[in-house]
Amino acid sequence: MVLNPVFRVTSWLLLGAVFLLWNALLSHANVNSIGNAINDSLLWGPYRPNLYVGIRPKVPNSLMSGLMWANVDDYARFSKLRHRAEHGDDIGKFGWTSYDVRRGGQQVIEDLLMGIKLVTEFVKLPHGNWALRIHGTPLPGAPEDLTTALFFYAYVNGEGNLELKATSPKKVFMEGQTPDLGKFRIHTYNRMGQHPTTSRVEDLESTAMDKDYYAGFQINSKEVWQTSEILLYLLDTKMKVLSEHGNMNSLDDLPPAYEALLLPNVPGGNGLQFIQKVFKGEFVFDIIFNTAKTQVATEELITKAIEENHKDFSSKFQEVFPLKYPYDENPEYQRFAEFAFANLFGNVGFFEGDSIVSKTPIEPDDEDYEFMQGFESAKEKLSENTAFFDKERHLLTAIPSRSHFPRGFYWDEGFHLLPIGLWDNDFSLEILKSWFSLVNEEGWVGREQILGSEARSKVPDEFQTQYPDIANPPTLILALKAYIEKLKEQGNKKSFNDVGSDYSLEDLDYLRSVSVSNPEMSIQFLRELFPLMLRHYEWFRKTQHGDFDTWERESFSDEGYRWRGRTYQHCLASGLDDYPRAQPPSVAELHVDLLSWMTSFTKSLRFVAEFLGESEEAEKLAKNEYAMLRNLDDLHWDDEAQTYCDASVDQYDDPSYICHKGYVSLLPLMLGLLPADSEKLTITLNMIRDESELWSPYGIRSLSLNDPYFGTDENYWRGPVWMNMNYLVLSSLYQNYIHVPGPSQGLAKSIYEELRLNVVNTVFNNWKRTGIFWEQYDSVTGVGQRTKDFTGWTTVIVNIMSEKY
Repeated sequence: MVLNPVFRVTSWLLLGAVFLLWNALLSHANVNSIGNAINDSLLWGPYRPNLYVGIRPKVPNSLMSGLMWANVDDYARFSKLRHRAEHGDDIGKFGWTSYDVRRGGQQVIEDLLMGIKLVTEFVKLPHGNWALRIHGTPLPGAPEDLTTALFFYAYVNGEGNLELKATSPKKVFMEGQTPDLGKFRIHTYNRMGQHPTTSRVEDLESTAMDKDYYAGFQINSKEVWQTSEILLYLLDTKMKVLSEHGNMNSLDDLPPAYEALLLPNVPGGNGLQFIQKVFKGEFVFDIIFNTAKTQVATEELITKAIEENHKDFSSKFQEVFPLKYPYDENPEYQRFAEFAFANLFGNVGFFEGDSIVSKTPIEPDDEDYEFMQGFESAKEKLSENTAFFDKERHLLTAIPSRSHFPRGFYWDEGFHLLPIGLWDNDFSLEILKSWFSLVNEEGWVGREQILGSEARSKVPDEFQTQYPDIANPPTLILALKAYIEKLKEQGNKKSFNDVGSDYSLEDLDYLRSVSVSNPEMSIQFLRELFPLMLRHYEWFRKTQHGDFDTWERESFSDEGYRWRGRTYQHCLASGLDDYPRAQPPSVAELHVDLLSWMTSFTKSLRFVAEFLGESEEAEKLAKNEYAMLRNLDDLHWDDEAQTYCDASVDQYDDPSYICHKGYVSLLPLMLGLLPADSEKLTITLNMIRDESELWSPYGIRSLSLNDPYFGTDENYWRGPVWMNMNYLVLSSLYQNYIHVPGPSQGLAKSIYEELRLNVVNTVFNNWKRTGIFWEQYDSVTGVGQRTKDFTGWTTVIVNIMSEKY
């Protein structure tokens, strides 16, 4: 039985009206003051996660900074200068051990090739200032007196200026200004460490290289992101000149690498600026940003802030994610969970630039359309004038992987925001708002946000073009739903008391959820977003709608949908790239996963409409939701296969089912669309628990073991276990079935309990063995595979451990 959501509208509209009335009667807080405090606490961060160390503000066209390093005991390793996080780097473990977007955190990098362990401590200071402490220690087995060269750089990527100032050989700093930051300085201070010595002076006496080396360059703004290439070119040119003028014919004739590979101490005026330091053995130094008219933070103040950050992170983690049995007693599980969350949170980036967009849809409205074998080259499309560079945009987003996928992915982001929203609700709303700001006039958002040349450098040419009719699962509704649930649960909270720039720890905690506890802000936020969400929703309904005119369909309504952009082997739009679909592809297809997502999208939008008192929209959405729920069964349930399937037509144009048991079949359950008393729920649960179908000791398989496509070809979504989809199953069981009376309640509970143990153990055991979070896990062996350092949606394991769904 499908419960008509229209009957639930009245009560929700009443609740929304009461909330609005309450808001009108309250002596509301100063929204501008709140906004200023929020912006100040979120302004700076490691918002360049594609780099090992990169700091920037959360505003476009502003100050960019980063750190590079290399071992300089010899020349060979310098060409592997560390800067951008690369999949093939000989780096051991690297990542955040703690991170809070409003305070800072600690990152540990074990660089096997360079023989050094770097611990970076980023801390936020009063008045919009920050500090970055770098602590280097030789790794076990490396020489205790190894020599490391480090290069801190900065540049203004827009209006403003930045110059080097040298008041003495040991006092070099950067000075600049931008419209958003005002005037500022960046100082560096050595705190501990020895330096190599050089005898290249007239009196031949050894001299310690304890000063800073520097250089500045005026570089084209479109090329300045290639900072490491610029530095390597500069020092390579210096070496060629040195060789030619010094009559050096072999490496044996060259001076030690740490002497030769030094910046030339040339200021260079406004532009890209470098400060270099060279250390022997262990070292510590600070990089400090301070605005004009504020004092430079002392070493003691920075140390105290670092210690408080460590202490606060662990205590807050236990408060937000209290691990439940059996993970609440072993401290190793706590460290594992903290590492997972910190690397999702610390890898949020702020990206900006243009993107390549096709001028035409990937599927033109043509009855003779032939499905593509693959995607077109972006370079060719640009040269043929069938694609263009769209206007520059900016995006605040978490990322799946720093080394492999350092950009925004629409379908990943909804999962990313689930743990982030629990820790810092308002930061998750900032990200949500940033994503919806990308909605264009037609309502489209590109499934990958490849913004600017730097982002494109990490993407194969054939995947750089975004098509205006290709969608992605609208997972942002997961974060929206979580926010609505918080508003529903809102009780008496403290009021906002004019938080200023000198906010306290208590105020920071409040800033994490001010839009929940402040009615005016919550309604303002939803009113700003609601038109964009509706426009996006209607784009889905228009561009992804199935064909109900050419083929007769026996269904309650014409609510059915088809992912656009299929090729013969892939349906990238669905997010389940190589999951088997109809062969050959056909415009007659209707996809059960897309209808499930659209039903959930509709339901979430209805919640917002009801909350805002938008009665007309709420009633429309309720009718759509009812029609979609009916069509899930009418169009996609196959009595013979006893599962939900894609639909199409056969050679005689009669309706047919395309059945491949797996994640596609489970979407109605995953999104909580099946009533607790549904017979189809019982059948689906039995299919999940069947070891010959989807059940494995490591999690639910993406495709049935009995399917002829299991483990074949690319084998991306044809068997491996994915944590985001296992999360959806666990979340739905917990929220919709194990606590609700029904014929399947006992079965749902036993599946939930065993599946929760299986997936946590899978991720934990791999992390314990390798120190890595993986993109997916083999359903036969449980071994992590594909992309490593995948601290995107794999980190929903933290929600599972704490049962925060």
